[in-house]
Amino acid sequence: MNVVRITPRGYCHGVVDAIRIAKRIAEEHQDDRVPIYMLGYLVHNEHVTAELESFGVQLIDAASRLDGLDAISEGIVIFTAHGVSPAVIEKAREKGLTIIDATCSDVTRTHDLIDRLSAEGYTVIYIGKRGHPEPEGSIGHAKGPVYLVEDRADIEALDIAQTAHIAVTCQTTLSVWDTSELIGLLEKRFPDIEVFNEICLATQQRQEAAVAAAAAVESVVVVGSPRSSNSRRLVQVVEERAKTPAHLVDTVEDIRPEWFTGMTTVGVTSGASTPTHLTREVITFLEELEPPRQEN
Repeated sequence: MNVVRITPRGYCHGVVDAIRIAKRIAEEHQDDRVPIYMLGYLVHNEHVTAELESFGVQLIDAASRLDGLDAISEGIVIFTAHGVSPAVIEKAREKGLTIIDATCSDVTRTHDLIDRLSAEGYTVIYIGKRGHPEPEGSIGHAKGPVYLVEDRADIEALDIAQTAHIAVTCQTTLSVWDTSELIGLLEKRFPDIEVFNEICLATQQRQEAAVAAAAAVESVVVVGSPRSSNSRRLVQVVEERAKTPAHLVDTVEDIRPEWFTGMTTVGVTSGASTPTHLTREVITFLEELEPPRQEN
């Protein structure tokens, strides 16, 4: 089968930096007995997590970052690429833990923005996904009123005075497509609202490339973990905007030849936290695949 390698794909700079930091800390402490923990998944990929655990970096997976700290009594704690709230930092310091911050620089910029907006008396509306660690950390930076908005119903439920100074920002791993409708609704309801687009360029570029490539192929395979929101979103934007079938696979073993019955060309991309070797294995498999013939 003909395989179109969609670019850009794979690791973004924030993921690369976080993994490099974690491995460096593990190497520096390989000869002592200081426990090292990642507070939540460093990046949302099970294979990366397993590799880091093999280096001695232990995963603490809890409902929240604050809850996760309860499982750590000593040693080194690595804050993940998604960032944490000031309350998490304070609690880690109170416990006497050594803090290693692997927060993505794009997320840090959003934290700084929310800090500033709060100090200037704004009510902050944050567009993001409930249950994702990035909104948890970002919202925690607000010193005043802050509202998490995920959909139209959330906007309709907002109880904010028209006289309030309102600003809207967003989760970095969303896209313009994700946020444009919601921002439009907010601007209609609050005409004086100030909009701050904090979307990660890497996320937007990967989605745009996948949609553009999908027009020239018969199907798209996204290599990434089901845990990864940006990987799942790649599948969604291809299906929603290009109207092309798309499949999320964690490894080559998840591929089903029947998906490509009667097809000759497939596009391959991968999420921002997907190791390169997994994508390479998928590409090799698909290049050697002879899809089932279409029955007449």
